[in-house]
Amino acid sequence: MTASEKLAHLLHHWIEHNEAHAATYREWAERAEAEGLPAAGALREAIEAVAAANGALQRAKTSLGARPEGRAE
Repeated sequence: MTASEKLAHLLHHWIEHNEAHAATYREWAERAEAEGLPAAGALREAIEAVAAANGALQRAKTSLGARPEGRAE
């Protein structure tokens, strides 16, 4: 496996991992909002930050010419 292939694989994994965390943050933001907890706002900021990070990771993956994993050429 070349460095480019390995990096494309890692980028795919990191993006999916971040999406899973963002989903958990979203659940807890909703719970915090329902309880009137001020942490909800910070959790929403974290969700936005993860989305921005994933955008950068996707651009890195695209720059490698990587195709989405799990798809045939």
